Parts: sequence; C-alpha cells; structure tokens
Amino acid sequence: MAESTADIKMSTASKTRKNLDYLQKQKEAGEKLVQMCPAELGPFFAMAAEMVGCDICRIPHMISARAGTTFEEDVIGSRMTVKKFREYTKIIHINFYMPIGMYADKVDAVKYGAELVFHGADSMLPMGVTNDTLRYMTDNYVPVFGHIGAISGWQTNATGYKKVGKTAEDAFKIFKWGYEYQENGMGAMTIELTPMEVSQTIAETLRVPVISIAGGAPCDGSEMVDMDTYGVMPHAASHAKTYAELLPFLCEAYADWADDVREGTYPEDKHGYHMDEEELKKFNDLMDKFEG
Repeated sequence: MAESTADIKMSTASKTRKNLDYLQKQKEAGEKLVQMCPAELGPFFAMAAEMVGCDICRIPHMISARAGTTFEEDVIGSRMTVKKFREYTKIIHINFYMPIGMYADKVDAVKYGAELVFHGADSMLPMGVTNDTLRYMTDNYVPVFGHIGAISGWQTNATGYKKVGKTAEDAFKIFKWGYEYQENGMGAMTIELTPMEVSQTIAETLRVPVISIAGGAPCDGSEMVDMDTYGVMPHAASHAKTYAELLPFLCEAYADWADDVREGTYPEDKHGYHMDEEELKKFNDLMDKFEG
C-alpha cells in the first residue's frame, strides 16, 4: 500500500530534540548540561538517561573498531548504531563519535556526517578534526560537537592519554584550539584532562557550550561514561564518581534466576499456558503412533 502523504516528513528536523541550538540556549541561561556516554552498555541506558532529563548522549558505533573491523563495516555499524539509539530515545542530543575514515577526507566528512544526521544523530564528533575539514563540514550544514584537550581515541597511539595544559603555554594552546574550532563553526565541545582553572576559563571565554570530561571543572556541564557511573571498570578512574554498583545487582539477579531453574521453582504454571484438552488428546495419540 502506498504511503499516505500525511505520513511523509519532508525534514528530519525535530522541534523537541535537544539540538545544538538548545544546548547553546542552556549555556546562555547558565543551566548546566548533563552528558552521558553509554559505551558498551547500549541504547537502553540512553533511554533511562533521557527519562530523567539528561541532555546529551555521546556514542561510538557499537561494532567496535578495536575488534579489527574494516572501514565498510564501520560505516554499516555507524548507521545501525545511530538508528538503534534514536529508536530508543526521542529527545536526548545524540553526539556521534565518527570513525576516522569518515572524516579523513573533507568531502567524505560531509557525506557521512549528513547521512548519519539523516538517520537520527544531532551532531558529529570528528576527534582531532582539522580546521579546514571542520569548516567544510559546517559550511555544508553538518552539525559538529567536537573535543579539545586530551585526545581519547585512535590518536592516543601517537600522543598518549595524559593530562594536558599544565603549563601556561600549553594551556593557551588548548584555548586557541577551542577558539579556532568555535570560529570554524563547531557548535559545542568537550574538554578533557585539563586543569580545572584552564577548563573553566575556556568555558567562560568561548561562546559555545564547553562540557568537561575528567577535569573536575563545572564548565557548562559535565560528561561521565556509564562504565564509571555504574562502577563496572576494573579500576575506578580518579575523575569518576560511582553512583550505583551495577555488576553486583546484575549478578544477583542472574544467580537468583539460575537457582530457581536448577531447583525447579521456575518456570511455574502461571508462566505458561495449556493446550485445549481435546487437542491435547489428539496430539498425544499422534505422538503414541509416531515411529521415529
């Protein structure tokens, strides 16, 4: 059956989603932004975050590049991830962490960025993007919510994951980095592993929202990865605060269920349903006659 014209949307824009304009207005109003990253825990956790009013969900594609995937698999995984997270969430700002191959070329950056926005992302995160590529993306209407400070991604193979901005010169370089990103169209950014004073000054100086990660400064808001929020990392990060012990809760539930199965107390009669008695008699007759 042909789709009714009343059901066709001519735009992927949403009046209710927390887009970059919403984040900007929150900064201007002095309202703190809350950003979560479900990491390996998936879209169900993003849904829970949205239900209590969290603002931003930063996601990588669920088929991890660390598993040795090809670029083609990264592209497919990216599409699937954005679609699945948007299926579970309708309002929260989805900031998608682009695989490097998608923005190594500025034309590809627009191509893949626009496609993922079409599939439901609100902004792209091209980690360590050059000003030239960033300008090309934003000139072509791809919303970008990026990152400054310590680099956490494939680039750490070259730079290492370490505290930055500890000297005046290095701190000023990070400010200039953020300023140039802003002037080239970046609509928001996170800042990671920089001294609290540096992060806060940069957040107060830049026009766009600046969200702190692993820095402790209030900035315009804060991000924490769910693996830290729920205490499931092998070692707690110094910057993180555990709000719930998820793993013991899950283990207890699985253990209780497993005990019931082994002891015969699950499933109970109420967990299933019965066949009509006449049909059951016919079925048993057929089984009695079966010669397998």
